[in-house]
Amino acid sequence: MNKPFQGTYKTWSTPVSKQKSKLIPCNLCGGQRFVKALDCEGFSFVRCTQCGLLQSNPQVEKKEVSARYRELHGAEYLAYELENEGPFLALQELALGDVDFYSLPKGRVLDVGCATGALLQRLREQGWTVTGIELCGPSAKYARDVRGLNVLNSTLEDAHFPDLSFDVVLASHLIEHLNDPRSFVQESHRILRDGGYLFVTTPNSDGFQARLFGSRWRSAIFDHLYLFSKKTLGRLLREQGFAVEKTVTWGGLASGMGPKGLKVLADRWAKRFGFGDVMILRSRRQSPTNH
Repeated sequence: MNKPFQGTYKTWSTPVSKQKSKLIPCNLCGGQRFVKALDCEGFSFVRCTQCGLLQSNPQVEKKEVSARYRELHGAEYLAYELENEGPFLALQELALGDVDFYSLPKGRVLDVGCATGALLQRLREQGWTVTGIELCGPSAKYARDVRGLNVLNSTLEDAHFPDLSFDVVLASHLIEHLNDPRSFVQESHRILRDGGYLFVTTPNSDGFQARLFGSRWRSAIFDHLYLFSKKTLGRLLREQGFAVEKTVTWGGLASGMGPKGLKVLADRWAKRFGFGDVMILRSRRQSPTNH
């Protein structure tokens, strides 16, 4: 018997709560006019009328967001990551393969939002020089103590790496959680060498599932402050000095949303035609004279 249709299943998130928030300009274009786009249970997303970026606005303040992972729910997040570590790693490796990461010469790689360090451990085994950033204290400690990795319990901006420190920056399911995605991309540009790469993986707000389920979309969760499309994320990267070289999406249907044969077909077509549920963008740092 096939599993029941489960289109309303959402990814893990900290509990919805009332926290200090404020109305902010659009992080992508600076616009200040918004229309309600997704009305979820206890929270909502609005769309910027100028550029179309989906965002939580009024937005929870940065110190409140940090507390979710550092103090309030860090142990729960670690347990969730450990329980799903194998499937998460497999998906990350498939995505990186889709955008030709493994063809790059091995050098210095920084994984921002590295969780328990599973991917970093794999890359270290392959010959990369690895560093991680993880805001969740228990996860960062696990990566250091259990895997022996160099992982800082910090944000990227607070780590203060020197200019041109890395050949590659990875950010998987991170940018949608940040109060200031623009600052993250700017800092990534600063710490990458000329010609270095930034790989960003995030839910695709213009994908089939997002359009089908609306406020019930599994990525429309409390912890996500922004929901990017290929267009809005590409614009952000280009405006901060990156050339977007390749974009791949995947995930036509989530597991349990229909018969296995239908899922296989939907997944194949989602990747081929770019309407998948999740996307990865491979972008390359341009020197100031090239953008």
